[in-house]
Amino acid sequence: MRAYQDMVFSTAARITGNETQAEDISQEVFLKAHAHFDNLRTSPTAGGWLKTVATNLSLNHLTRYRNRWKFFSELKRDDAESDAPEVEFAAPDTFFSGVDADERREWVERALENLPAHQRVPLVLYHFEDLPYDEIAAKLGVSLAKVKTDILRARTALAKILQRGGTARETLET
Repeated sequence: MRAYQDMVFSTAARITGNETQAEDISQEVFLKAHAHFDNLRTSPTAGGWLKTVATNLSLNHLTRYRNRWKFFSELKRDDAESDAPEVEFAAPDTFFSGVDADERREWVERALENLPAHQRVPLVLYHFEDLPYDEIAAKLGVSLAKVKTDILRARTALAKILQRGGTARETLET
């Protein structure tokens, strides 16, 4: 458990955007792991199994409460969504100069928290969980065009949040 607790928690926190929910999901993941302990104890793929369970439980949690959410982007008709070309997210070359990896990770984590769930979830699944667009669409029960649009918008919003470097530093220091 100690070897994987940070990975399980960060997976759940990135997807849900809520540390309290991530703690609950992490507990549930390890309860499931305990039930399968005999199989996982000697398995070289235990980490992958835990990450998959954490991802699925986080998505299930979001789906369970989806009816309570009203996303602006979901009010559009599917055929109105853009199938815009892929845009690579890149921070300016000088943005992270003089910043260590831990601080950079913290900035990105904080910036992710500021994204709406309908953008954060597909972005995390694509960039942190390495899922292809079609699998993300299937897991979330939305169209492929919506996944691409939400990821594109999330990258743009994330770039704007990170470009407010002074704001990010002030947020972290408080």
